Amino acid sequence: MSFRGEESGGEDGGRTASASDLRKPFLHTGSWYKMSSAGGGGGMGSRLGSSAYSLRDSSVSAVLCTLIVALGPIQFGFTCGFSSPTQDAIISDLGLTLSEFSLFGSLSNVGAMVGAIASGQIAEYIGRKGSLMIAAIPNIIGWLAISFAKDSSFLFMGRLLEGFGVGVISYVVPVYIAEIAPQTMRGALGSVNQLSVTIGILLAYLLGMFVPWRILSVLGILPCSILIPGLFFIPESPRWLAKMGKMEDFESSLQVLRGFETDIAVEVNEIKRSVQSSRRRTTIRFADIKQKRYSVPLMIGIGLLVLQQLSGVNGILFYAASIFKAAGLTNSNLATFGLGVVQVVATGVTTWLTDKAGRRLLLIISTTGMTITLVVVSVSFFVKDNITNGSHLYSVMSMLSLVGLVAFVISFSLGLGAIPWIIMSEILPVNIKSLAGSVATLANWLTAWLITMTASLMLSWSNGGTFAIYAAVCAGTLVFVCLWVPETKGRTLEEIAFSFR
Repeated sequence: MSFRGEESGGEDGGRTASASDLRKPFLHTGSWYKMSSAGGGGGMGSRLGSSAYSLRDSSVSAVLCTLIVALGPIQFGFTCGFSSPTQDAIISDLGLTLSEFSLFGSLSNVGAMVGAIASGQIAEYIGRKGSLMIAAIPNIIGWLAISFAKDSSFLFMGRLLEGFGVGVISYVVPVYIAEIAPQTMRGALGSVNQLSVTIGILLAYLLGMFVPWRILSVLGILPCSILIPGLFFIPESPRWLAKMGKMEDFESSLQVLRGFETDIAVEVNEIKRSVQSSRRRTTIRFADIKQKRYSVPLMIGIGLLVLQQLSGVNGILFYAASIFKAAGLTNSNLATFGLGVVQVVATGVTTWLTDKAGRRLLLIISTTGMTITLVVVSVSFFVKDNITNGSHLYSVMSMLSLVGLVAFVISFSLGLGAIPWIIMSEILPVNIKSLAGSVATLANWLTAWLITMTASLMLSWSNGGTFAIYAAVCAGTLVFVCLWVPETKGRTLEEIAFSFR
């Protein structure tokens, strides 16, 4: 079906006339502004009509929608990066112990695990936009609680609320982007999710060097404060609308996303067939999970998200300052900021490459690079532990470990940072996506928490040994990708789902 406004007679003409009244998305129900024939004439109709022509390019609307929901991952990144530049100031102002501040830092992960558990069901019953609205509210309240905290209780409550919102955002945003994006742009737009996270982390590092921690908390409100009104001007996911049986809104949403001059008949029929197939069995029994159509995508989706964190990236980034000090760098905070810049640039390159090179190839390159660089870092630390401090070789090994860490972050950002979220949102079958997506997101956050909590202990045990273990995990991830991960570039979500049957 296409809303082109072509002239025809009878029922077709009436249907086209009604469709041509479609003008602009309005979001609280997933419905749209529709100008009636009686009141649709005049200035307002012509103005809305002219705005519709600006959306003829099938990519414009999807890109704009992605940029709006990307405010959620920016909030995600800002939350992750907040504790690093504020540690000394918060401990001093509120009289916290180091262990209390460590608890403060880890509570966002605890809140995110709760948010991950709820995210699938929330997104299933109230839609992707409604889920983001719900996620934004506790984020705002959490930042306000932190900014006005007089003791640890408000600080901890705010961090938990932020974590809950981030847990929901981390599942809903990649799923929404995958469901609205044209198949030729789904990888690039999906990578915007991870790019926005790295931008949020970088902003927290940068602003944290110049403003007090309470002001930084207030600034943390901005992404979600802009996201909430922005959600009123983008369409709901057409695939979710189709699944809910809202067929008129489904076709309207898809038409706006693809452009008013685009024929969407083929895509409409494909989505309808997929939805009808998933409705034949509305409840999935545990025994059904053993079927290839469910077990393989579940294993791939959960496996990639768990292996992403087992690579040790969160521990390395969280303790980057202390690792740089151990490597012999004096200005560790500036080095950490520089690492953030590198991560943003490398993730930006991934955004450009994902739909050109493909997901699988980038994952292979990424995990290979991570394995090699971690081996280099591990060897350099082992050598340093057995030579005299201040010698020429010691300086060479210090520089080699620093270069290896930067190369590791670049390698991670080129594939394993963004692509597991993209693939998770692409391959999970529609009738188990809410539950399976929640489990995959929870597994990711639980693993991230475990890595963050154990990284300090492992590094105090042995720097070289810690990086050797992470290198072994990355090598295992490379094998996993080569054996199990399919290429999803250029395929519709329905084609991907069919390939597992």
